[in-house]
Amino acid sequence: MIVSSSNHLTKSGYSGRIAGIIFFTILCLITFTIAWKTAPRIEVINGTFLGCWQRNYYGDQAPEKLDVIWRTYLGKGKTIISKTIGEKEWAGSGWTGQPLLIKENGKLILFQGAFDHHLKKIDAETGGVIWQYAFDDVIKGTATIWQNPGAVNEAERIVLLQGSRRGIDKDLYSRIVPSFRGISGITGQELWRLNVRQTPSYSRDVDGSALIVQDTAYIGLENALFIKFDPDPQKSVMRDGLRQPVIFQESKLYTTRDIRNHGGNLVTESSPALIGDHIYITAGSGHVYGYNLKTGGIDWDFFIGSDMDGSPVVTSDSCLIVTVEKQYIPGNGGVFKLDPRKDPSESVVWFMPTEDDSVVSWAGGVIGSAAINDRTRSSGDPYLCAFIAIDGNLYVVNHRKIDRKPPKVFGPDAKHMYPTPVLVYRKKTGPSIATPIIVGNKLIAPGYKGIYLFEFTPDAKFRLLDRHLSGAIESTPVVYNKRLYVGSRDGYLYCLGAK
Repeated sequence: MIVSSSNHLTKSGYSGRIAGIIFFTILCLITFTIAWKTAPRIEVINGTFLGCWQRNYYGDQAPEKLDVIWRTYLGKGKTIISKTIGEKEWAGSGWTGQPLLIKENGKLILFQGAFDHHLKKIDAETGGVIWQYAFDDVIKGTATIWQNPGAVNEAERIVLLQGSRRGIDKDLYSRIVPSFRGISGITGQELWRLNVRQTPSYSRDVDGSALIVQDTAYIGLENALFIKFDPDPQKSVMRDGLRQPVIFQESKLYTTRDIRNHGGNLVTESSPALIGDHIYITAGSGHVYGYNLKTGGIDWDFFIGSDMDGSPVVTSDSCLIVTVEKQYIPGNGGVFKLDPRKDPSESVVWFMPTEDDSVVSWAGGVIGSAAINDRTRSSGDPYLCAFIAIDGNLYVVNHRKIDRKPPKVFGPDAKHMYPTPVLVYRKKTGPSIATPIIVGNKLIAPGYKGIYLFEFTPDAKFRLLDRHLSGAIESTPVVYNKRLYVGSRDGYLYCLGAK
């Protein structure tokens, strides 16, 4: 009887456990179904600086006019320039400062970093701020949106990878400088923060935008390290008392010779671009580096010697457009087209020098990135490349055609001579460190004298359509559905278009 009773209880318990498992499974399925149906539908339109992993997409349709549809005050904030200059207060947004765009449940949303220290989520129809997250210093760079395929909760579905200056309460020797962070694009809550460690570089800021390759992220930090890391909040670990992302690898973007020539100015401010199995990045140490995804190391190095802030842009013929500042070099700054399939010594397709001129601390060359029309050009249109120099000129060249008439020009080292591209348009729009954009047959050129809207014909004849003069513009615009969004140093984020 005792044994029989025991067997009866065992079978009953087993049946109860099976019933419990079935009930729990059904409950999970119901919960998952409800969560799936109520989760916001996300469509990423502009998910990183210059739109994509090739840094060459700027939106779908440009406006015909630059009327103010709305403007939102971004605020102002303090930052430390240097021990000599001290503290400054900046308003609005600056370099690179391009708005990111998504649709959330069909609603157009902007993400904008600002000089008031806040990353803001903004209703693109009205300019209303939905939430804002506070950093420790002004935000200059543009975030990258990572859509997390393995998100365990709603907050982690969209992760904004955003950098800032180092922090107004920090210096170069501070133990902790968390100037790069992962922020939920849904809720605005912090998911992790990275301590950007000290190196021979004199900066610990983060201005660049990360590149995502199969859920692994790559970025150049201003401490002159190129890092490969895991952006997943669930994989983050406690390090230095902070919840930090796992770093898989660090690569130096400088040499001992660069330290001798540049001192601490080894700062990497650009955003990496992808061609095939290589990631390319420009470094403040004077190099264009190629990182091999297969071997996990840098195996391509085109040395220029100057500081370079602009991001490499990938053309449809798998070349790189690289902008060069006038600094540490005897020759002129300007723009290179490089073919990275060739040995660095043979990789120059052309070089377009710009004039020397002094604006603030710049002596010439091009600070921002170049723009190309490869993604939105119509069949038969020329392959255009546009850039704005410190000399105050907007240059537009045909990046597929070499000018056969003039002799070759000297490069930045004032020794090597290179071909030049065909110049199709040049216009004095004022000095700029911003990046122009080309969408369809429209070119938009921001700078310290406002923002210009040009239209051009299939044979590259340009005419000015409109001009917006409110404040100096260092930020890069983005367009969507005939609306233009751009931040200004006058303190405001603008939505411009035809009323």
